[in-house]
Parts: sequence; C-alpha cells; structure tokens
Amino acid sequence: MHKNVIILVCGRCACKTSGGIISIHFVLTVYFSYFIFFLSKVDVSADTSFLGWVIASYSLGQMLASPLFGLWSNHRPRREPLAVSISILVAASVLYAYVHVPASHNKYYMLISRALVGFGSGNVAVVRSYVAGATSLSERTGAMANISAFQALGFILGPAFQACFTLIGEKGVTFQAIDLQVNMYTAPSLMGALLGIVNIILVFAIFREHRVDELGRQISNVNYENEEYAAEINSEESVDQVAVVSSNILFFVILFCFAIFETIATPLTMDMYAWTRSQAVLYNGIILAAIGFESMVVFIGVKILSKMTEERILLLGGLVIIWVGFFILLPWGTQFPKIQWTDIQNNTIYNSSYWLSNTADYSNHTVEPTGCPPVQSWCFYTPVIHLAQYLTSDILIGIGYPTCNVMSYTLYSKIIGPKPQGVYMGWLTAAGSIARTLGPIFVSQIYTHLGPRWTFGILCGIVAVSILHLSVIYKRLIAFSVRYGRV
Repeated sequence: MHKNVIILVCGRCACKTSGGIISIHFVLTVYFSYFIFFLSKVDVSADTSFLGWVIASYSLGQMLASPLFGLWSNHRPRREPLAVSISILVAASVLYAYVHVPASHNKYYMLISRALVGFGSGNVAVVRSYVAGATSLSERTGAMANISAFQALGFILGPAFQACFTLIGEKGVTFQAIDLQVNMYTAPSLMGALLGIVNIILVFAIFREHRVDELGRQISNVNYENEEYAAEINSEESVDQVAVVSSNILFFVILFCFAIFETIATPLTMDMYAWTRSQAVLYNGIILAAIGFESMVVFIGVKILSKMTEERILLLGGLVIIWVGFFILLPWGTQFPKIQWTDIQNNTIYNSSYWLSNTADYSNHTVEPTGCPPVQSWCFYTPVIHLAQYLTSDILIGIGYPTCNVMSYTLYSKIIGPKPQGVYMGWLTAAGSIARTLGPIFVSQIYTHLGPRWTFGILCGIVAVSILHLSVIYKRLIAFSVRYGRV
C-alpha cells in the first residue's frame, strides 16, 4: 500500500500580548514515502506489518499524552508542559537521526522515536486550552483560526523543505566525530530539533500567560487553583456532557475523513491514472500545498463569517461540503482504469504478494509497474475516477475540513466555558489521534479489498449520519455562559 501521511516533528505555542494573539507554530511536514525508504534502509527486517505499528505509534503517543499535558496545564504554569513536551520532540527528532547507529534492532529505535514524537505533540491540548482561556467569546473564533492557519502553513512549507533536502541525496554528509549522517532522510528531523530548541527559547523569553473571562475581563489567576474564581467554576452550573461527547464524536469523524483523504491520495492516483510513485508523490505534494494555501484563505473567510453567523451553521455547512466532496469521488461511467498486465508481461517482476510488499521492494526494481494491480479484483469492474472528479473533491474538502476543524475547537471551548479546559482539550485531541490511527487501517482494508466505490460510499454514509447527529443536538451546542444566561 502507498500512503501519504504527515509527520509532525516539532512543538508549538501560543502567546497573548496586548496587541492580540500571536501564534507560533513551527510545523514541518515530511512525506511518508521518504519515511518508508528510510525505515527499509536502516533495517531490512522491517516488513509491512511493522511499518503499520510505526505509523500508528505517533497517534497512540499523542492520544496518551494529550489528557496528561492538559491536566498538567490546569494546575501549573503552561510553560512547564510546553517546555517538557517540546524537549521530548527535540530528543525524538535527534533519536530519529541516529537510528542507523545501533548494530541491530534499528526498527525498534525508530518505533520509539515516532512514539515520542507523538507523545510530545500532545501539547496541542495545552495550546488550545490556553487560547480558550485567554480570549473572550467574541475573540475565540479568530484566535482558533489563527492557530489553524499556522498548521496549514506547515502543509505548504513541509513539501518545499523536503524537496530542498532531496538535493542532499541519500549519502549526504557524515560527521564521524559524532556519528551523525546528514542526508535527505535525517535532515528534516534535525531541522525539527533545531526549531524545537527555538520554540523552547520563545516559551521562556516571550510567552506570558494571560487569562480573561468570557466577556474579556482580566482574571489574575491563570490556573484553577484557588480564590473566588475557583469557587465559581465549581458551582452547581455544570458543563453539558451530551454536547461535550457529541463534539468529540463529530471531531473524530472530521479527522477520520481527513486522515483517509490524505492517506488514500497516493494509492488512488497510482491506481486510477497509472502514475508512478515519484509522479504520485510530486503531484499530490503540489495538490496538498495548494490545499494548504486554500485553507489559509478559508481561515480568513471563517473569521469574517463567524461575525455574521453562528459557529454551528458554519460547522454544519462544512460537513455538507465534505459530504459533497466524497460523493463526487464515487466512480461512474464506462471507462476503467489501466491494469498492470502490460507492465507485468514486459518486465516479469510481478508476484502474488507484490501489492503488499512493493513499498519495501520498489528500490530493487529498475522498472516500476503502473496502473491498477490485478490482485485488487475491483480494478476489473470499477469505473475510473476522472481527474476532474479528484481535483474537484480536493477543492471541496480543502474548504470543508478547515471550516469544521476551527468550528469544532471553537464550539467545544465555548461549551466548556470557564471550567478547566486542559483535560477536555486533551480528550478532543485524543479523539483526533484515534481517528488518524484508524484512517490508514480503513484505507488498507476497505480500499484495497473493496475499492473506491465502497470506500467513498461508506464515508458518505458516515458524514451523512454525522450531519443528522449535528441536527439533533444542534440546540445544545451553545456557549456555557449563554446556556446559564450570563451572556
């Protein structure tokens, strides 16, 4: 299977000054195809099954860490969990650059590195909870959009940096004194470590905690430890748990859909358009970068629209757009994808386990088969998804996903209100991590065995049920202060 996944390699923080929100997100994206090659390079015993565990370890690490860092931030200055989490990211990035050094078991060191990267990335719960507490209701949507915009910037800069790093080559430069190889595989992680160190310096040099109530009035206590404010938040006014659980479910669906969208891009385009691996990585990289630019425009539009309409309406509209995006991808017509028969007959490199092992074995072949592999029986009876369908879907999902992402965080923070948000944000982040873990599994099972018609048909059904769910609990998705008549 071919997947196109994003690897987060450094931390982030958000700072509030008198001038407004300043979001500092150093996010570096690395194409998964390079990661596959590096794994097979450092440990030839790493098979497809182990590769799946390495991929999942990031999301599992983030899922475990998010509630813990969130709880920590509820009771202590946020620079503590931020500094520790970013330090873990730096250490994990350095470990990734040295996984070639041990004489054996290199794949396990890479697994540990990926898990630590995920664990350190749990600081997103701290960032979101801080922004929720440092903004009034009227500022919240714009602040969340700013943070999401910097994440979108990572989608743009990541492929650009990776393209530059390929110029270093696989051999690169070796520093014998410290056993360090700087090549196209390790350079991104080393850059991530450097940016992480910069982040730590910024946390201590610039970051100043700031807290306001939902009307924008200053609160002296930045945590939830004592005084009159602690008594107020522990009053009989409770958070609507139905709205909280529903928000987590909706966020899971949104992240699940996007995880499938980014994972399926490479195999889908290789099967439908007979692209080679290098073409699929290049063209989908350009598409992802374009979606990153599109998302930044969407974030600006969301900030404007949120002043004219409710977040619930924007969330509902975003889900409808996502549904249309996946519906467009349903195969139709009488044209079928190219089958690999010709390449197989000409090159005689095909075997029955090719589709499962081509990721690791590709570098051993001089000619790469193109087209839909016959081991996938649906290739013979499923119509091709036209390029116009694919590009139109990309544009629509590039509008719907960022809209839903921002609205989910914004509504969630408003539903919780003045209550401690660290753990709540940790659970929301954990829901997203589970979605990112299950997304590639869904692609590997449903797409590989049943094809795009079942894949996108099931996704349309899931999104449709989510839209119905949102309609049912629509009236409960309101701010805490509105629910209890404070605003």
